[in-house]
Amino acid sequence: MSRRTPPLALSAASPCPCGLPAAYGECCGRLHRGEDAAGTAERLMRSRYSAFVVRDEAYLLRSWHPDTRPARVDFDPGLRWQRLEIHSSTEGGPFHSEGTVDFSAHFTDRGSPDVLREHSRFVRHDGAWVYLDALPPQA
Repeated sequence: MSRRTPPLALSAASPCPCGLPAAYGECCGRLHRGEDAAGTAERLMRSRYSAFVVRDEAYLLRSWHPDTRPARVDFDPGLRWQRLEIHSSTEGGPFHSEGTVDFSAHFTDRGSPDVLREHSRFVRHDGAWVYLDALPPQA
């Protein structure tokens, strides 16, 4: 049975959860609303992290490669994302067709701190950056 949780409210003036020095409304909020597209794999990674923070299932599914995209995204109501830490990225720029981002996403699960470490792979699909899958973390 899936758990459906309501989106978390984040004002346009709130600091963006992705860690860039901008307000949510002018940073990841623009991508979530479809007003802009991620120009790099790292930018897409940051916007997807923010989408997990605000529980924007539609954006997560839209930015997921159709070959690996799940039917839905279930959000654990006891999980709270705290911060994103980018360790490295390869390629993923305006002139690349794929790229990777190695990151740590810090969170609390029912009040207990934890971290998700992932090395994500991104590709261009129909001209846009999308999340493809996770590779083993880099050492």
